[in-house]
Amino acid sequence: MRTWRTRRRVSQLELATRAGTTQRHVSFIESGRSAPGREMIIRLAESLDVPIRDRNDLLLAAGFAPAYPESGLDDQRLAPVRIALDRILQGHLPYPAVVVDRHGDLVSANAGFAMLTRGVDPALLTPPVSVPRVLLHPRGLAPRIVNLGEWARHVIDRVRAESLRNPDDRLRSLAAELDGYAPPRPRQLPPGHLGFAVPLRLRAGDRELRLITTLTHFGTATDVTVAELRLEAFLPEDEPTATALAELVR
Repeated sequence: MRTWRTRRRVSQLELATRAGTTQRHVSFIESGRSAPGREMIIRLAESLDVPIRDRNDLLLAAGFAPAYPESGLDDQRLAPVRIALDRILQGHLPYPAVVVDRHGDLVSANAGFAMLTRGVDPALLTPPVSVPRVLLHPRGLAPRIVNLGEWARHVIDRVRAESLRNPDDRLRSLAAELDGYAPPRPRQLPPGHLGFAVPLRLRAGDRELRLITTLTHFGTATDVTVAELRLEAFLPEDEPTATALAELVR
């Protein structure tokens, strides 16, 4: 619990206030002088925005059974989730959209994403498919990305930030791998630089597609699998891109 509190840069007093307890009780829990109950562990974990997979680990460490199930996506109980995701993916057409897990591995995609990845090395599209790797690999989309330097840093910084916020060896390894594909980070940024969250500029034949992205997740999930799903949707930045995507998907 102390590790998560430090990671989130939250004081004992602030955590106690968020969780509706006292700083003394939080201090006693962290020092081992007090054994927290199951509900208190869950309240503290919620207050620290601990992923529910890791909340199960905290419960196990305290001698309690995990509280959050981890179902396979093909489990009948998750049928409403699968239906909702399929509707969103199809409803987003003709624009590309994907569903990925916590490591960025592809769970599902629509025809727009299939169009976007046309010509990518088939080995990169063999499951498990890492979407960040497909985007930045030299045999993936990288040769077609006009603003590769900026876009690569956008993708890498996002993966690295997630690996720091919710430490995971696979994410750290993926960030290091992607860093090897990217152009060197410029030592001096151009005037007016606003960060690496920039539109994706992608060549498609004789056209240039300009795409912006959005990320969506299930904010009320109590199943580990569902909580770790992310929907990434690519949207046209301008009307020519919207028209081109409609034509290409047709």
